[in-house]
Amino acid sequence: MIEEGVNQEAKGGEASAELQDHSRVAPECTPRKFSLGQRLQIVLGSWIGSLLVNLIGRTLRAEAIGWENWEAARQAGKGLIYTFWHREIFAATWFWRKRGIVVMTSQNFDGEIIARIIIKQGYGAARGSSSRGAARALVEMVRCLRRGSDAAFTIDGPRGPRFVAKPGSVQLAKSTGAAILCFHAAVRRAFVFRKTWDLTEFPYPFTRAATFIAPPIFVSPDADRDELARKLQEVQTTLDELRTRAERWQKS
Repeated sequence: MIEEGVNQEAKGGEASAELQDHSRVAPECTPRKFSLGQRLQIVLGSWIGSLLVNLIGRTLRAEAIGWENWEAARQAGKGLIYTFWHREIFAATWFWRKRGIVVMTSQNFDGEIIARIIIKQGYGAARGSSSRGAARALVEMVRCLRRGSDAAFTIDGPRGPRFVAKPGSVQLAKSTGAAILCFHAAVRRAFVFRKTWDLTEFPYPFTRAATFIAPPIFVSPDADRDELARKLQEVQTTLDELRTRAERWQKS
């Protein structure tokens, strides 16, 4: 589904500069050009993917743990930045569907399929990733948050390392005042794609699912580099703790 922001070095600086200049209009990301064969695969893949999400998702026995944290973040009134690990895309897409959340998706072939699937599930898409168009996509996400839409990142995407948080959500929170809402979407039984970098999970039908939600994290608009680093570590620690809780739940 969802591709996280920017590299912490040169690209991070570029994104921060654009995000803080609120008078600028975000340039449009240059659309990728795909061959006829790729376009056919994209149409077929997105149709099948959306069908599977609907069919499997409707069978999941889902619950939310920590919903009061979502409510506390919502009451802050400046929008939410949903933040989670890449491997949980399927369960997360189903749980948060039809909320108009704007997510960052890659501009590559796989990202195009994912973007079309999530749009069918009631999301918006800002094109870019840590490897292409990150700053432009982040600026677009700022604009969406200010229009009242929430945003989302797979914080270790699009290529990993797995379970290592990147700084896009922290930069976005600084620029908008929106709350970072870390969560972990877990399922009891799933097929795991062992050859993918993130070990993507595809839930089995009728399995139990739980979304663990942490208290919101806020970033000061005046945060300097050191504070941004501390907030990124807080995001990392929060997501690690949620994953540990989810693993205990899966074994219970």
